[in-house]
Amino acid sequence: MADAERSEGTTTATATDPEAAAFDYDVAIVGGGPTGCSAGVFTGRYGLDTVVFDRGRSSLQRCAYLENYLGFPGGVDVETFYELIHDHVEAAGCDLVPELVEAVEPAGGDGSETADAAGPSFEVTTQDGETVTARRVVAAARYGGDFLEPLGDDEMFVTYEYDGETRTKFDRDYADVEGRTAIDGLYVAAPVSEVNVQAIMSAGQGARVGRSVITDHRLEQGYPEDLAAHWDWIRPEAELADEETARDDWRERFDSRVPDDCDLPEERLHELREADVERQREMYVSEETVETRAKRGRERLADHLGVDADSGPAADSASDSE
Repeated sequence: MADAERSEGTTTATATDPEAAAFDYDVAIVGGGPTGCSAGVFTGRYGLDTVVFDRGRSSLQRCAYLENYLGFPGGVDVETFYELIHDHVEAAGCDLVPELVEAVEPAGGDGSETADAAGPSFEVTTQDGETVTARRVVAAARYGGDFLEPLGDDEMFVTYEYDGETRTKFDRDYADVEGRTAIDGLYVAAPVSEVNVQAIMSAGQGARVGRSVITDHRLEQGYPEDLAAHWDWIRPEAELADEETARDDWRERFDSRVPDDCDLPEERLHELREADVERQREMYVSEETVETRAKRGRERLADHLGVDADSGPAADSASDSE
């Protein structure tokens, strides 16, 4: 886990993930721009061991200044923006690796071997020759998809004519709208047609694909389809009138969505139900916790901006009046 804060405000999947040690990472993300970092924040916060590789050609780094990203009314310089999103993925528990990925291929090299019965896995090799294994891979690099060629799916690439030559490029419509592909465990968040044209749209697609990864992980764990989706949001603890009653309600709701033909052993179903109840409970935080996290958030942002966290519009006005 890349940041000690992972234990505060995030949840983990290890209690219901017996296959967690089968790979170096649950998720490997290729691309550390808004798309890849957004996906990583979601998978990391869920508790999936995630690595984000970032060293390639970034379209955003060609931008002189970012003025249309929500939350920055005066705009933000690209360097500061990158520092913020990279800090965020590390705070979410991801490992951020400044290496260029040269190849993604099936574990074993020919697809005949996998790390475990948990499902197919991938080997991700960087330019310096280092290799890690991952159960799932998210492609999040807008420029090029050559690193996916070793997977051997010709449908990934299309041909086009340029200056009298026939060339190939990654098919931006290869993945579905949720980022899933024909290869089990491979997702594409970028490049995607009509999506990666603005930074904020790319971040949204990254979040969408990150949620797809979580859903498929939960399905693999055994969650029935109606219970596989996961929502990551924090609610005030004051909404919990009675915790035990709430827990009973969550259990009842879980049971009502388990199909009659579910073939999971009762013991496993119980484990999943209790893990889900704990996740829902962790979504509710006290007013004191909210204040602590708000203070920490302001301090972290101020540190990047090089200002005093206690300063604000009121302080600025007072200073101006003097």
